Amino acid sequence: MSVRVRRIYEEPDPDDGLRVLVDRLWPRGMAKGEAHVDEWPKGLTPSAELRTWFHGGGSYEEFRRRYEAELDAPEAAELLDGLRESVRKGRVTLLTASKTPERSHAQVLLEQLGG
Repeated sequence: MSVRVRRIYEEPDPDDGLRVLVDRLWPRGMAKGEAHVDEWPKGLTPSAELRTWFHGGGSYEEFRRRYEAELDAPEAAELLDGLRESVRKGRVTLLTASKTPERSHAQVLLEQLGG
């Protein structure tokens, strides 16, 4: 089982395995052909309201709590289960445009996937 987080602006790595964009919005300045994204499960991303709240100065700890609650919703839970299955089959790289992936929803997903 192998999962990691990388910024989408980094060059794709042959060891990335399945490349999954975990941001709701397409990254600025990134051409779709250059991104090499295999999956983009928008239903797994934080809601627009939560994202706006967090970027407006909300604490990471509260963001994490709220996002984990969102991940319990049926659509997100189903997508998360699908991603867990992909992780069981091989390497999965979670892609984000976040400048601080270690304090973002990508980190929460990484931990939910056992990474």
